[in-house]
Amino acid sequence: MYGMVNRAIEEMVISGHGEAVWERIKERPGVDVEVFVSNEAYDDALTYGLVGAVSAELGVPAEKILEAFGVYWIVQTAQRGYGDLLASGGSTFREFMLNLPNFHARLSMIFPHLQPPEFACSEVDENSLRLHYRSHRAGLAPFVRGLIVGLGQMFDTAADVVQMADKSSGADHDEFLVRW
Repeated sequence: MYGMVNRAIEEMVISGHGEAVWERIKERPGVDVEVFVSNEAYDDALTYGLVGAVSAELGVPAEKILEAFGVYWIVQTAQRGYGDLLASGGSTFREFMLNLPNFHARLSMIFPHLQPPEFACSEVDENSLRLHYRSHRAGLAPFVRGLIVGLGQMFDTAADVVQMADKSSGADHDEFLVRW
């Protein structure tokens, strides 16, 4: 994953728990990186190791850490550093969700080593849709849930997200019912 992801995890931890906690977290998986370079690609194992270390240090399940990170990513990181790019996704929550399948295509132009997930929408109504999520990375469905909740906050729209299919339980892909 790109350094911007690891840097955002660091920022989330420091803003909520302080620098000393972050330093302890980095020691757990043996992370010796002092500064994550946003546009540099890092091994996914490093990011997973950080999430596991945050979970262990704070005594919070990794799924909850990932979900909180998804919200943080949208509300703090993405709006601050990529506001124009987010704005290009739509002017309402519904519009953004419908444009989500094309969003990573734009990101691929900026980040050449990006290995993006695939999103698809089905059963679209005025106030709900089914979001299909496919990724070669395992275990990130809670992060996606958090991203959707964060997008709802960004658009001042209450978003309810229910996971309908779970790849980790044998489904072909993760699927979410999103209501607003």
